[in-house]
Amino acid sequence: QVQLVESGGGSVQAGGSLKLSCTASSGGPYETCKMAWYFQAPEKEREMISSISVDSKTTYADSVKGRFTISQDNTKKTLYLQMNSLETGDTGMYYCAAFSGLRAYAGGPFSECNALHAWGQGTQVTVSS
Repeated sequence: QVQLVESGGGSVQAGGSLKLSCTASSGGPYETCKMAWYFQAPEKEREMISSISVDSKTTYADSVKGRFTISQDNTKKTLYLQMNSLETGDTGMYYCAAFSGLRAYAGGPFSECNALHAWGQGTQVTVSS
């Protein structure tokens, strides 16, 4: 089984910084091709705010671009989200997620990477003004 364990959430003042971490356990039937961070504001739908693939391609939602940075340490099996210039609108739950994909052949590149196979438990971030 694959498990994702998060840490780093907490309460900060607006303009401050936090760094979230998500460690992945070993084993499991799926091969991860991408990891992502999701954000869910109170009473809002969960949405992806950043992702990073095995080839280090990154994506960012417009709301966090220029403020948040996603990174990964494959040796430590850890995903990070460095959050700077935090705003009150960043208050909510943050979740990490792992995706598996399809290969055209064994050992080949991923042709797709859209199958979510693991969620973290979520960590609360509260930004006060």
